Amino acid sequence: NALATRINDSTCKLLITADGGYRGSKTIDLKRIVDEALHKSPTVEKVLVVKRTHQEIEMREGRDLWLQPLLDEAPPTSRAEMMDAEDPLFILYTSGSTGKPKGMVHTTAGYMVYTAYTFKNIFQYNEGDVYWCTADIGWVTGHSYIIYGPLLNGATTVIYEGTPSYPTHSRFWEVVQKHRVNQFYTAPTAIRSLAREKIEYIQEFRLDSLKVIGSVGEPINEEAWHWYNDHVGNKRCPLVDTWWQTETGGILISPIPFVTPTKPTYASLPFPGIQPVLMDELRNEIERNQQIGHLCIRYPWPGMARTIWGDHQRFIDTYFTAFPGKYFSGDGALRDEVGYYRITGRVDDVIIVSGHNLGTAPIEDAINEHQTVAESAIVGFPHEIKGNALYGFVVLKETGLWRDRQNLMKEINQLISDQIGPIAKLDKIQFVSGLPKTRSGKIMRRILRKIAVGESDFGDITTLINPEIVEEIKKGRT
Repeated sequence: NALATRINDSTCKLLITADGGYRGSKTIDLKRIVDEALHKSPTVEKVLVVKRTHQEIEMREGRDLWLQPLLDEAPPTSRAEMMDAEDPLFILYTSGSTGKPKGMVHTTAGYMVYTAYTFKNIFQYNEGDVYWCTADIGWVTGHSYIIYGPLLNGATTVIYEGTPSYPTHSRFWEVVQKHRVNQFYTAPTAIRSLAREKIEYIQEFRLDSLKVIGSVGEPINEEAWHWYNDHVGNKRCPLVDTWWQTETGGILISPIPFVTPTKPTYASLPFPGIQPVLMDELRNEIERNQQIGHLCIRYPWPGMARTIWGDHQRFIDTYFTAFPGKYFSGDGALRDEVGYYRITGRVDDVIIVSGHNLGTAPIEDAINEHQTVAESAIVGFPHEIKGNALYGFVVLKETGLWRDRQNLMKEINQLISDQIGPIAKLDKIQFVSGLPKTRSGKIMRRILRKIAVGESDFGDITTLINPEIVEEIKKGRT
């Protein structure tokens, strides 16, 4: 359904797929998924199929064609197509709050100029460097910082098929050593996952080729930041904690390596040409530092999306109506005493408990500091006295699996109480083996909210990287 929805929205005529793909030890039946989607998608005229897994698949006569014979027959070069600067380059779908995906339209010149410029400067690329971004290539980070940004600079870019933990938890570090990677860009989700494992997995490999390491996809918590900085960067590589979005096309806030001093959990300063502003609930600009507000951008930049495919009014309503004249990111941010920005999470990740506005990120940071906790997510649920109470979904490290759960709950709540206050203590804690996440590593809190209140209509979960976890969490609900 997810694929069919996107095909129908874009009215595409040509689809490129593979017979199958590999993810860890699993084989994904890509062609079968495509065939099911095309039952609901009448616009597709041809399907080109890459032979990857060599499994048996159905090839529909007149529609499906193997790609390699066509490539063999094609001339090795062709004249480039002349395009206008504002011609659409691609449509990339991102999840919307209504459940209907938003097809963000990026344009030819602005997007490519911006990704090339940010890649060159934020990763300090020099000719001959080897760069590796571990992102899903179908996500905006894959587009911007696996393909366009690196290749527009003539860079060698590593493309990786698989997971961080297959065939062993040392796979990332093996690739870094083998290819002498100079710049490494990954997500906090991967960092936290690898930090759960034995340190020997990383110590047996030489990572001295690394010059810059980066984080992308979500705010990075302090424990993960220090592990990444200390063990991967060996306390010598600048760690660029980057903030941007599908809609922005490229990085907007980030340290510049060897120029901007880094600060754990802070994306730091805006990239040259970007002017972030913090806005309060009354649409007033917050000018003082040490303040939290809605993160907006004052002026346009080359890489920003131009519209939502087929629904420009939704584009205006979503990004330019809440704070007229400014781009509204949907994120909250703290600006510290020197002007560094720390992303506090989506503004809808604020839960009002007994009249107190509680951001989920600080509570999750406190929980994640417990020595047995790998990751956590907090949502609210109705409470007859408090209005809302807090429900915590907690993933344990290997060291915490056999701990007494009741004592563990007490210790977690004590940590929260010590760091934030008793008002932020959790009413319910559920220990889970994983959290529902998109391919970009973002936790799908919408699903967790529904589980917390006992609902089971989760909508489309096929875009999750681990859809099976939803039923597991639902069954274990406290």
